[in-house]
Amino acid sequence: MITINLRPGTKRDGGSGPMLAGLKAQLAGMFSGVKEPWMMGAGAALLLVAVLLTSSYLWTGSKLAGLEPELETARTEHERYQGFLRQKRQALRVRDSILVQIGTISAVDGNRYVWSHILDEINSSLPEMTWLTNIVQIGGGGMAAAAVPGDTAQQNLLDPPVLRITGRTGDLQRYTAFLRSLEASPWLTNVLAVQAKTIIEGNRALTEFIVQATYSPADSSHVRTVPIIESVVGN
Repeated sequence: MITINLRPGTKRDGGSGPMLAGLKAQLAGMFSGVKEPWMMGAGAALLLVAVLLTSSYLWTGSKLAGLEPELETARTEHERYQGFLRQKRQALRVRDSILVQIGTISAVDGNRYVWSHILDEINSSLPEMTWLTNIVQIGGGGMAAAAVPGDTAQQNLLDPPVLRITGRTGDLQRYTAFLRSLEASPWLTNVLAVQAKTIIEGNRALTEFIVQATYSPADSSHVRTVPIIESVVGN
């Protein structure tokens, strides 16, 4: 039925329609049954929090699942690095043990080749027509362990051997050459001409001399070492 308003300025009733009127009635009936509206708001808030927490949990779980391969790789690398450190520490312990053993051997065997060097240097310095009658140690002889194990050039003598060399020659110039050769030796130092005099032996005039020298280890440039097997095979 159509209704016409013949009075301007007055509102028309029933213009909202039956559908809107029914919706208003339903809402009014719903809220009329709620005695405490704030309880309903609190429930809605709790529901929202639960939804947010669930979403956060699911997102975190997804991220953790994605990081699991990287974590496993990091663990593997850590174990490998720890194994490397253990091997290095073991190698250092073995090295230190070997150095201690070498130092002990050097301390015990440090002066084993002293006289070999002394006699070799004297023999190589001796000129023709010159001979020795006596070689004697008049002092020293104590040796400390090598400062660097295995490096004979770094041996420190607490009390180096002091030698007195007695000999004869038929030519004074050969005696002078003998002194100069001893002074140039890398294994001898403090070479001193103690005495030189003329003697008669077998109707010949000879020069009898006494020379004093001190043993001193040569530096590494004068030391040559070879493996034991090589030295044995070579001989």
